[in-house]
This record gives sequence, structure tokens and C-alpha cells, in this order.
Amino acid sequence: MSVASTEFTIATRGPGLTEFTREVAAWVADRGDGLLTLMVRHTSASLLIQENADPEVRTDLQAFFSRLVPPTTDPSMSYLTHTYEGPDDMPGHIKAALLPVSLSIPVVRGRMALGTWQGIYLFEHRDAPHTRRVAASFVS
Repeated sequence: MSVASTEFTIATRGPGLTEFTREVAAWVADRGDGLLTLMVRHTSASLLIQENADPEVRTDLQAFFSRLVPPTTDPSMSYLTHTYEGPDDMPGHIKAALLPVSLSIPVVRGRMALGTWQGIYLFEHRDAPHTRRVAASFVS
């Protein structure tokens, strides 16, 4: 058994999905068969495998989660107490609790076993741009 690890750094532009499939694919290329595990190292961002063909999917996902968990300035969120880091902070933690923060992806002959229209995304839940880190481990 062999283990390799690295970390991906992803710059976000604020809320929404940032694809980083190509970077991961380049790292696993020529590694053979195994299992890739990714984990975001933050509490207000998530990881998703999602459609990468139509950008409206990303727009609609962002809109849905913004409506599902609005900022703390929304009257429906007045019960929240963790508000000192801004109106987007606690909602970011809630979204990260609802969505995956880690992914496991089979790798076959150095290629991730993703579907035709699937990509790997970091889902930023905060309003400001951030630099996010994703830990990666490959076991073969």
C-alpha cells in the first residue's frame, strides 16, 4: 500500500462554487488505481461533486442555499447568537453542516471515476473572497 498527500489552495471570489477538478486530475494522473480523499480545512465552506456543463446549476445552487439559510440580518434568523463575525458567518457554518466537507473518489488507471458532467467544487459560504485549503490523500 502506498499513500501520497498534498494540499490544494483555492481562491474564492465570495459565495458560490469554484471548480478545481483539473488541479486534482493533474495530481492523480499516472498514480494508478486507488482512492482519493479530499477534505476542506475550514468550517464555512463545503466540497461538492456537481454538474460542470451548465453554469446555471451553480447559480441555482447558490440561490437555493442563500434562501434556505439567509444572513443573520434576516428576521427569520434572529434566534442565532453567533453573530460577531458578520451576518454571513453563522449561516456559513450551517451550510457547511448540511453539505459534505469531504469526498472520496475512486481513481482507475490514474483517472478519477467521475461521470461525464461531474466536477469537483469548493462551495464558499462566506460573502468575502477567501483562500481555502483542501487536504488530499491518495491511497493505492
